[in-house]
Amino acid sequence: MIYKFKSAAAADVIMMGPNGEQLLRLMGREPAAQGIVTQAQLGAAISALEQAVAEDEAEFARLQAEAQAAGEPAPKREGISLRQRAWPLLEMMRLSLAERHDVVWGA
Repeated sequence: MIYKFKSAAAADVIMMGPNGEQLLRLMGREPAAQGIVTQAQLGAAISALEQAVAEDEAEFARLQAEAQAAGEPAPKREGISLRQRAWPLLEMMRLSLAERHDVVWGA
């Protein structure tokens, strides 16, 4: 499945199914073929995603510090980080909040 997030405030954000589902869950939403994040819900959804990104970054920093303390090579990120994955959707949601538009998605 492909998720296509839309808002009148920004260009569409398209994600493959597993990535879109991950971000929806992090926002406290159940993955579904269609859905909406209303203007009233955007602030909480943005905060939830930002918190998840901060936790992911802190965990990776902890792993790097542990490796360094043990004299081992620092681990490297494999693939795309959560920060990179969430950024387009976060930007869309921030613009939508500022311009008072909902964010919708469909498969």
